[in-house]
Amino acid sequence: MRTRVATTFVLVAVLAATALISYEQGRADERIGVAAPWVRVASAQERTPLVSPTDARGPLDAYFPNTETLAPDEMRIIACGTGMPTGRESQAAACFLVELGNGDKFIFDSGTGSHVRIASLEIPYDFLDKIFLSHLHTDHFGDFAAYYIGGWVAGRSVPLRIWGPSGPEPELGTRYALENWQRALAWDRANRVGRLPERGGEIEINEFDYMGMNEVVYEENGVTIRSFPAIHGIDGSVSYRLDWNGLSFVFGGDTYPNQWLVQYAQGADVVVHEAMMAVEDYIEKFRFPPSLALEIGVQIHTSPESFGKVMSLLEPRVAIAYHFFNDFDTRERIGLGIRSTYDGPLSMATDYMVWNVTRDNVRIRMAQINPDVWPPPAAYPRPEIDTSGMMFISPEVNAGKLSAAQDIDDTIYDRINAAYGTNLRLRR
Repeated sequence: MRTRVATTFVLVAVLAATALISYEQGRADERIGVAAPWVRVASAQERTPLVSPTDARGPLDAYFPNTETLAPDEMRIIACGTGMPTGRESQAAACFLVELGNGDKFIFDSGTGSHVRIASLEIPYDFLDKIFLSHLHTDHFGDFAAYYIGGWVAGRSVPLRIWGPSGPEPELGTRYALENWQRALAWDRANRVGRLPERGGEIEINEFDYMGMNEVVYEENGVTIRSFPAIHGIDGSVSYRLDWNGLSFVFGGDTYPNQWLVQYAQGADVVVHEAMMAVEDYIEKFRFPPSLALEIGVQIHTSPESFGKVMSLLEPRVAIAYHFFNDFDTRERIGLGIRSTYDGPLSMATDYMVWNVTRDNVRIRMAQINPDVWPPPAAYPRPEIDTSGMMFISPEVNAGKLSAAQDIDDTIYDRINAAYGTNLRLRR
């Protein structure tokens, strides 16, 4: 025991002496506290870090809205709805946003739930004034009221412009649908006139012949959009092709595989086309009888296998499959079906997937959004309210106001007038 203690003491003494000699050697070299050269001391200062501890790093693996400048020759596509007519939190119904380097933005379909996705991108609504509808199923235009009224409230000061196909009968076309929807929203609109920018409450409806073959339906600012018929349930569905600056985007909408899309989508960079779930999933998960599962999954839509065949004939730079519930236990069947007929570049779309497209590259990421988003800043100054055009409540209803609340609200007006140099008064 004594031997072990003595050995330990000697070892400690040697280490202490070594440290002292090292320190004194450092003093002799006029480097106070620096070890002698023959003693190696690890120091973080001897290494140069590969990344900065304070600078922003990039490029990022995710897309954060409003943090990246879109290049003049670049196209950005964002999936804002990739799901089904039945609602779910993770996937809204059909909607794709196309942003171009010239500043133009185009919304293709406005299915139920998709407006929340668009709002999450925090784009001023004056720039979101062009919607192209493929057909009039609610999972492709059911959020019309949200885009129209919600966008107006959020700052749109220009008319909302909508393009869509005619129908086999007038009452089955885009104009009939939207004009009657405006009628249904008459009370809502009347309540906002004078309080919101007047032109933001206007709608421009551009209906075109659903049988037009590669017909130009839009041509402005170097952008050309053509339509051609789709095959979906009854007549009146279309697909679109957008061409700009040597880049092209095709949106199939809903359609059975057809010769027109194969013909007019040739050479496209990006093709978005439905690929429905496997028929077995309709039977097992939706609990459809086989006859209905086949009708939905094959007869009036595009099966995964047929999607793959279409893409093998087009060979786009990226094929985007959508219009299915993108779950861990459905994705495999869809993917296997597609890969049985197609082996090219493929995206199995889900909401907030982003594609940045240039002539040299296609970059694919997911967007990361703020779930508590506020409306974006207005693109142009908001006008003061115009009481001359307002409709007010009747004297009979106005008489029901609580006078004590009016006295309190007068003090709020006083506070705001003092803070902002205004002279506004509460209407009584």
